[in-house]
Amino acid sequence: MSSAGAHTSSAPYYFIPSPSQWPLVGGVAMLFAGFGAVGVVNGAAWGPWSLLVGFAILFYMLVGWFGQVAGESEKGLYNERVDGSFRWSMSWFIFSEVMFFGAFFGALFYARAITMPWLGDLDHKQFLWPDFSASWPNLGPAGAVEPFQTIGPWPIPTINTALLLTSGVTLTIAHHALKDGKRGATAFWLFATVLLGAIFMGFQAYEYAHAYRDLNLTLSSGIFGSTFFMLTGFHGFHVTIGAIMLAVVLIRVLKGHFTPEHHFAFEGAAWYWHFVDVVWLGLYVIVYWL
Repeated sequence: MSSAGAHTSSAPYYFIPSPSQWPLVGGVAMLFAGFGAVGVVNGAAWGPWSLLVGFAILFYMLVGWFGQVAGESEKGLYNERVDGSFRWSMSWFIFSEVMFFGAFFGALFYARAITMPWLGDLDHKQFLWPDFSASWPNLGPAGAVEPFQTIGPWPIPTINTALLLTSGVTLTIAHHALKDGKRGATAFWLFATVLLGAIFMGFQAYEYAHAYRDLNLTLSSGIFGSTFFMLTGFHGFHVTIGAIMLAVVLIRVLKGHFTPEHHFAFEGAAWYWHFVDVVWLGLYVIVYWL
């Protein structure tokens, strides 16, 4: 195993970085991306361009900021206390992601299990259109939502479930290989994980195209369409981010970074990937099966 990064915990002090411009750059990226997303959803011509600028600035920030952190780590500026800070930071970040997806799952549960039966009660039907049916999915008032078909669990969602579960296994194998000092095996299984993530995204892109082209299932298909695409779309975005993180870790492995004792960048990306796997299992059961 290469000795690069072996001084990760040798610094006798708690490293405090100098003032950084990267948080400000990230804020600007989020500003453009947020307005761009709103513009895209509302059909504004400037929306895609603003979103593209936001993602470009975000990419620039990620490359610069994480490159700086990786360089500091390889110079031996970090010690075990800094490592603990990274672990707590990643833990709280994943917790915030749990709350993020919890909000969307909660919206789906509220609309489907609480609001729909409540609206179907005889005491409330008098305020709705005459032929209202408390069924899920609901087309709303006649003509308000175009008829559409839903997507069942077979075949693509089930195949994607197998892909993500397998990727969790290959990532775990890569982690054990890294702890055993087997850099070649680490790179191989890590590459397999990234490849499985890419295949997952390919299948999801095909599923979206099929939904829009053949099923008339779009983001505008009532509460079902909005919750379906928000949940699966944001999950797909997280898979993409996770695959990029693992690809960067793979490059660092090939460059000789990390040791069996010190490889938090690998562990942090692995935590994130396993979180994405768990979220997908919830989506697969609740969105596609129930």
